[in-house]
Amino acid sequence: MQIKNLIDKLLDSPANNAEPSESKQETSLDFPAIPNDALIIIPMRGTVLFPQNVSALVVGRKPSVAAVQHAVRSEKPIGLLMQLQDSDENPDPDALHSIGTVAEILRYLTAPDGSHHIVCQGVQRFRVQEFLPGYPFLVARCEFYQENGVSTKDIEARVITLKQKALEMLAQTRQAPAELVNAIQSITSPPMLADLVASYLITKPEEKQELLALFDIQERLDRLLELLNYQTEVLKLSNKISELTQETMGRQQREFVLREQMKAIQKELGEGGDSAAEIEEIGKAIAAAKMPEEVEKQARKELGRLQHMSDASGEYSMLRTYLDWLTDLPWSKASTGLIDIANAREILNEDHYGLEKIKQRILEFLAVRKLNPNGKSPILCFVGPPGVGKTSLGRSIARATGREFVRASLGGLHDEAEIRGHRRTYIGALPGNIIQSIRKAGVNNPVFMLDELDKLGSGFHGDPSSALLEVLDPEQNSTFRDNYLALPFDLSHVMFIGTANILDSIPAPLRDRMEVIELTGYTSDEKLQIAKRYLVRRQLESNGLTAEQCAITDSAILCIIQDYTREAGCRNLEREIGSVFRHVAMQIAEGVTANSQIDNEHIPVILGARKFESEVAMRTSVPGVATGLAWTPVGGDILFIEAARYPGKGNLILTGQLGDVMKESAQAALSLIKSRAQSLGLSQELFEKNDIHVHVPAGAIPKDGPSAGVAMFTALYSAFSERIVRSDIAMTGEISLRGLVLPVGGIKEKVIAAARADIKTVMLPTRNQRDLEEIPETIRNQLQFIWLEKVDDILAVATGT
Repeated sequence: MQIKNLIDKLLDSPANNAEPSESKQETSLDFPAIPNDALIIIPMRGTVLFPQNVSALVVGRKPSVAAVQHAVRSEKPIGLLMQLQDSDENPDPDALHSIGTVAEILRYLTAPDGSHHIVCQGVQRFRVQEFLPGYPFLVARCEFYQENGVSTKDIEARVITLKQKALEMLAQTRQAPAELVNAIQSITSPPMLADLVASYLITKPEEKQELLALFDIQERLDRLLELLNYQTEVLKLSNKISELTQETMGRQQREFVLREQMKAIQKELGEGGDSAAEIEEIGKAIAAAKMPEEVEKQARKELGRLQHMSDASGEYSMLRTYLDWLTDLPWSKASTGLIDIANAREILNEDHYGLEKIKQRILEFLAVRKLNPNGKSPILCFVGPPGVGKTSLGRSIARATGREFVRASLGGLHDEAEIRGHRRTYIGALPGNIIQSIRKAGVNNPVFMLDELDKLGSGFHGDPSSALLEVLDPEQNSTFRDNYLALPFDLSHVMFIGTANILDSIPAPLRDRMEVIELTGYTSDEKLQIAKRYLVRRQLESNGLTAEQCAITDSAILCIIQDYTREAGCRNLEREIGSVFRHVAMQIAEGVTANSQIDNEHIPVILGARKFESEVAMRTSVPGVATGLAWTPVGGDILFIEAARYPGKGNLILTGQLGDVMKESAQAALSLIKSRAQSLGLSQELFEKNDIHVHVPAGAIPKDGPSAGVAMFTALYSAFSERIVRSDIAMTGEISLRGLVLPVGGIKEKVIAAARADIKTVMLPTRNQRDLEEIPETIRNQLQFIWLEKVDDILAVATGT
């Protein structure tokens, strides 16, 4: 406590008010006078002052400030000793080196911030003998060392070498003061030269303390030369590295430095954004994406390029978009839903009525996927008329397998880049529909529906159907390359499903890669069940009605099916049901009624006059008319073949926009009748003196195919024999000049169309009996089938001859 009070008393006495009399100050302060062979000791942190050198020091600790102020008042020198540990705040004598430098205080001042500064000059070396107690600061009795001025040849040689090495070191040091160079050249005293060079040597404080402690001048010079050589080599190597770095720093590096400076300036001005966080965020996204090794390597490379670009350049935004695509794609993210066959069957039955064979094939497909997840299962393609549920089947498969569902409509595409994408060199380039849909799905194994495969176009930009060959080939799509990404993406886990209305317009190589599943039209009974199970409920919700507010009877639905829609699917049926419900919704909104039940007598009032009616009996009530069956992209339909003869020269006229194949069928039918005229009871004069006109109504619609051969033969025979063809019979089949009836396609669609038109008997080629199983049992039960092998079998049934 007494020492602390002494320190405070010393600090309270300003140094500039000090009395010059040492004894007066010391006696006024209650501690003994400092002996002549003793020094006031100031501990130094990491600093060594050599004799004859001047240095500015900051004094911060209270005991040191008190010691300096007392030394200034008493005009005494101080002793500077370096601490053993810089972290020691209150070092005791054992924490200090024993050898230090005597220093004269040239100037003492206190800064405006309250800190204390001294400028002192080293005088000579000293060694501490003992520390004296009873003082508020460190005081030690010392042994002072006087430099020996004797110079020998060895010392002179070392002095010369030291000057050379010192000047060499200064030459490697940037901005070396010229005064120091002149001082080194002019000094002749070895101790003074050694201390001057040591003070400017860039080395550790411990090594400087070691030099200070060497009293022998020759040893000091040797150690100094050793350190000087090392320091010179370090400076040379550092300067060499700096020069090499400067030389190899090209235009791009200089621009980078300038851009960084510009960013810093913009940041200070509040104008520019810091892209470092953005770059770091992209780097984390690349790591989180778990890309394949090749892809991640390319992404890191592009990220490095982005880091050296200005965010104001056009290429920066292009590269940033590219990296966003790479990080957003699900390289390793997949749906984890397991395939449950029983659940899949339940979902398919819940979502779709009928289509038993189709659902069975889908379940088989899923079973194979379950047993062999890594296998290359076939790619399904649903083919059928519009509105039969192709797209909804794809959604049901996705729901049954627990996968995401994505759909890409290919109708009207005529550019290969829509599939493969554009190269990044083009402005506004993007990946193709395949990669875009995969990104949208968020997983690498979605159910991917390629809609309208049969409506792909081609132009001068390439053929999209050819680009799909790689996508839909299980042997190739594991390394699918989009032009934009220019990197392989594995599509082998994607469950591709295609849809089309007709197969003929799909290129053969593309069709060969898919397993075709045909969906034919629905019967009236099936449409009724579909309407009751799905369409009515959906349209009630769509029009804001409840089942209590509006009900529709089965007879009303059948009336809409038979009299207002003629289609294979159910789209128009749903539209007409929606029209009925909108009529009811308007009445409820107006307050005319609170609820309504729609029966078949209400349908004409709401929907207007019937759009379709059975005209078979009316059209076939005269000779020369036969009812044929035709296949169209939207399902089956009935086709009336009309033949008329009138006086002429035996010419054959064909109208109704017939294709070449159908024209040839008409000519073949006429030739067959001519060749069998005698057995058919027809005279040759009928053919020689009459012209024959064959017309197929609906002349604005193109018609083609050989399926109308049987109907044309029957219509021509009816025209020549004037026998009426039965109105409840329809027929299809190709004929040959030998009188054989050949098989045709589309039997299921044609038979369903016959049942829809109230036909009772259908005449089919015998070789088409294998297609009978595809026809729904309800249709088979309401129709009579006549199997034809020769044209002779036709007339016996159709005309009763």
